[in-house]
Amino acid sequence: MADILEVQQQIIDEFRALGDWTERYKHIIKQGRNLDPLDEQYKVDENLVRGCQSQVWLHTRFEDGKVIFEADSDAAITKGLVALMVRFYSEREPETIINTSPDFIKKIGMEQHLSPTRSNGLASMVKQMKIYAMAYKTKQEQAEA
Repeated sequence: MADILEVQQQIIDEFRALGDWTERYKHIIKQGRNLDPLDEQYKVDENLVRGCQSQVWLHTRFEDGKVIFEADSDAAITKGLVALMVRFYSEREPETIINTSPDFIKKIGMEQHLSPTRSNGLASMVKQMKIYAMAYKTKQEQAEA
């Protein structure tokens, strides 16, 4: 698996290769379509990301020292955004998730092209993913102690 900074650069390069924001939105939606479907059993209230206008479910598990994220949304663009975040953060060690910001969001100009509610929702996704990583890191440290 590619290093998290390599994935960040890949995402930046993908978006820079696209023309205007119409093409970029289509790319975001395509990312959502490529997201593995989330099992219905995980589409429950406790997996909803708070702060998102659309419904976003974020399921997580911890395997071999890495956090695995699975997600879904009922809105196409939001599903694409969470797909990008899953691509960026999933299958990483908790420490890496905690210490790596998704700088690609700024570098591709996404912040200026999302509505305030979508921007808030994206920030909520990132925050929730980092909270899960912190929880797994704490459990891991307790198990090692």
